[in-house]
Formats: sequence, C-alpha cells, structure tokens
Amino acid sequence: MHAAFNRHRMERALNKYSIHFAHNNQLTGGDPPRILSKQPGAIIIRRGDFIEKTGRRVRPCEEAALRRVQHHTSVPVPTVYSSSFSENNGYICMSYVDGEPLDSLWDCCEDDEKKALVCRQVWDLIYQLRTIPKPAEFANYFQCSADGTASNDVLIKPLPEQGRDSLASDADLRQRIYEQYFCNFGRRYEEELPHMLPRSENTVFTHADIAPRIILLGDGDDCPVIGIVDWENAGWYPEYWEYANIMKPSNDEYWQMWMERMAPERWDMSGIVAARRVVF
Repeated sequence: MHAAFNRHRMERALNKYSIHFAHNNQLTGGDPPRILSKQPGAIIIRRGDFIEKTGRRVRPCEEAALRRVQHHTSVPVPTVYSSSFSENNGYICMSYVDGEPLDSLWDCCEDDEKKALVCRQVWDLIYQLRTIPKPAEFANYFQCSADGTASNDVLIKPLPEQGRDSLASDADLRQRIYEQYFCNFGRRYEEELPHMLPRSENTVFTHADIAPRIILLGDGDDCPVIGIVDWENAGWYPEYWEYANIMKPSNDEYWQMWMERMAPERWDMSGIVAARRVVF
C-alpha cells in the first residue's frame, strides 16, 4: 500500500514536470530509474538529471533548507522542483548533482595540498551558511530546524513525554542534552555534564551532518566542491554544532583530522563527547 502511495505521488510530481522529464529522457536516452540509496525512512532514486527522495524521513524542513541555502548563499545544493508531504511520508524532486562523493576519493588522494584545499573549501561553505538569517517568525526559538520545527538530532530531540516545540534558549538546549543523557542511563558524568557542555550565545544556520559521503567534488586540479547534499537535519544550532558533528565518532578519522587542522575555530567538546557515548 505504501509503495503504491509513493508511486502515485511520484507520478503526480513527475507529470507536473513532464516537459523537463521528456527533455531529460531525450538527453539520457531514456535511462531507467536507478536506486542510489535505500535507508530506513528514505529512498533516493536517480532519474536522468533528477533525484527523487521519498519516505517517512523526508520532511518539509529539508526542502526549506535547500531553498534558504540557494536563496542566501552560493553554496552548491540541488534545486528543488517539486515536493509533497503527508503526516507519514514525504517526497522531494530535485536536480542531480554530477559529482564524485569525497568518501570515494579521499583515501586515493596522496597529495596533502589537495586534502587541505578540499577541507578549506568545506569550511568556507560552512561559514557561508552562517550568514543565512533566521526569519522573524522564528525569533523566539534559540534552536530549530530550517522550517521552524524541533530538531530530530538524537542529542536534543524531544523526549516522548515532551512536546515538539523548538528550544528557546541555550540553557534549554543544554538541559535537553542532559535529559537525553540521563534518560539513556548515563550516570558517569551525572553531576559534571551540565558544566562540561559548551555554551553559545547565538545560533547559526548549520548543515548538521557534514561528512565525506555528502560532499561532491567536480573535475579539476583545484578539487572543486560542486555539491553538498542531504539537508534533512539543517537549521539553526549553536555556533559549535557543525564542528561537534564533524568530529563525532565515525570511520572518517583521517578526514576529521584534516578538518580539525583547517578549522577556523575550535571548541572544547568534552561534554558533547561524554553525552554521545551514551546517546546515539
């Protein structure tokens, strides 16, 4: 039933853009759709020059993020052509970015200058994102997603008994991290954690999931970053949040080392690290 529903939704959106797809099929020889990624809650399909992303995890906040980034910055992101959302499912049709994911190139690159160049580009793009203004209607929120809703980040998402309101202050955000830590049976730093967590007077627009798999590179000796994808977690977060997520435990340690080396700013992440050992 869900498959039929998704297929019907895709067909409606594709019919709306039939001229684009007819032209695209001529260019690609009518190549059949290809599944690029199938994860819990999200399927990503390439159809020629277009990407279709559908599933329960595909929410309006991702579309809002893409549109805000494209409107306010020169950060390269897919263009949204169509979208549709229900309570339990979402669909976004966007442009395909013809780049190579950094995670497939990083280990093959032995040139330290190129590694530094790529990481500097990524930080430059991150700091462009920080210039995106928070809309007046979100002024009462300290932290929120790109459409003003509460974040689904495991450290700060609402607990089952809590409402879906966005966080109103830095103190609220630190309290939420502590609540998640405690409710997930974190006890080692039960007394110390509130004092270990970093503080931030402001929030800035943040991708919140920067990693080699979502950074797309183009051809050229200058290793141009031609695309940043997967914006479902984006929104306004504390100034340290992008850095914290880049440095969270992963298999990308060598890339993380270079990102830290090139970082314009650094923060003490001991509290976040302690919380992440329990909340994941």
